[in-house]
Amino acid sequence: MNAPTDFVALKTRQQAAWASGDYAVIGTTLQIVGESLAEACDLHTDERVLDVAAGNGNATLAAARRGAKVTSTDYVDALLQRGAERAKAERLDVSFQVADVEELPFEDASFDAVLSTFGVMFAPDHARSASEMARVCRPGGRIGLANWTPEGFIGQLFKVLGKHVPPPAGVQPPALWGTQAHLHELFGDNAEKIDAIPRIFNFRYRSAAHFIEVFRTWYGPVHKAFGALPADKAQSLEGDLTELLNRLNRAGPAALVVPSEYLEIVITRR
Repeated sequence: MNAPTDFVALKTRQQAAWASGDYAVIGTTLQIVGESLAEACDLHTDERVLDVAAGNGNATLAAARRGAKVTSTDYVDALLQRGAERAKAERLDVSFQVADVEELPFEDASFDAVLSTFGVMFAPDHARSASEMARVCRPGGRIGLANWTPEGFIGQLFKVLGKHVPPPAGVQPPALWGTQAHLHELFGDNAEKIDAIPRIFNFRYRSAAHFIEVFRTWYGPVHKAFGALPADKAQSLEGDLTELLNRLNRAGPAALVVPSEYLEIVITRR
């Protein structure tokens, strides 16, 4: 029989990965996704909004810009500090709190909307994370998510990483959160309805080499993958990433523009 997955040990490793590099360098480029999600959730002034696995705060800022009363959470304090710097620069009143999406320290039905952009999908226990988001969202409230799809560029990127550095056994792939079937499995009992629309985010860099340099330096999972490999295997990973990027590049030889599909999801809480 397979031993049960040690989620505590796994999350400790994940925290170290996301704290390595500086995700904010990548995260700020994704701000448009947070803005689109805030509009899709039709956030109102003074609504209570929770951003989980918030990273450096894209959905947090989008909600606060619309006058919501926002609590921004992540289990990596350094990422929340980046979000706090951004909120301070815009004079936005946001509460920042270290919290694990799998064990949220909030009362039942205490928020009008719960958001996550490319965050909760990386928590190892999918069912528990979804249950916690539903628990703290009031009946009739909204759960808004932006999740990479398995078929999109980031989904393919993680498959390449997994070929070179195998993911932990017994853990569901993050990109399952970008499939309608998995969303209905996770939220169906707590959802009045689930609306999911495919969207595209364009990664824009100078070249494949430029993308790899930035992600290898700043993006935790890629940074850790390269760090775990000896030189020859790291070179092989770089080659596979270069092939993927060049194959999906729609900008020609002078630049890199890689479309990446994600699902924009609005779940109405039952």
